[in-house]
Amino acid sequence: MNKTARARQRGQTPRVVWLTGLSGAGKSTLASAVARVLFAKGMHAYVLDGDNLRHGLNRDLGYSDADRAENIRRVGEVAKIMIDAGLIVLVALISPFRADRRRVRELFDPGEFIEVHVSTPLQACELRDPKGLYRKARAGEMPEFTGISSPYEPPEAPQLELDTARLSVRDCVERILGLLELRGVQTTSLPADPQQFAHACEVRMPLADRRGRGDGF
Repeated sequence: MNKTARARQRGQTPRVVWLTGLSGAGKSTLASAVARVLFAKGMHAYVLDGDNLRHGLNRDLGYSDADRAENIRRVGEVAKIMIDAGLIVLVALISPFRADRRRVRELFDPGEFIEVHVSTPLQACELRDPKGLYRKARAGEMPEFTGISSPYEPPEAPQLELDTARLSVRDCVERILGLLELRGVQTTSLPADPQQFAHACEVRMPLADRRGRGDGF
């Protein structure tokens, strides 16, 4: 029994959609919305969210560059296992450094890894800031905060770029589904109930985890 057999049993093509961007950009919101739409279509998807992973798998890690790299490595390995199980994996992580994202991409077969840059501008992310994290970072109370006191390196050639300050959740979800379709995931052949689709996309920005620091590395 191999990856191909498990994917065939599930009736889908496994892919990992890696959403990268600043804190508050909308990564978790979009990952969750896409997962709900896929679920409504009878497909098997799972969200790996940076904020939530900090409370379990990565609870021993801090915010140094080395810890961020280790966080991304661990999440990449988990995503690889899920791909092997035939799942569609939606990863929502700041993952600020190109080198770390490149190493994760190299874990997967060609075409399996889809990089999505949630390119919401810093100003828009700061305006959302439901827990005041940016305010604290500006005041020097949160060192190594991505976008303020720690750099963010945007992807040079992402497969998709989404600015949630300009696009609605529904628009973003439709574009991600369209990209999955281009990458061999047959999403349009299994239409979701229109009401379920609308419900999945009705969340507004931001959708933030209320626990912990909340910047998901």
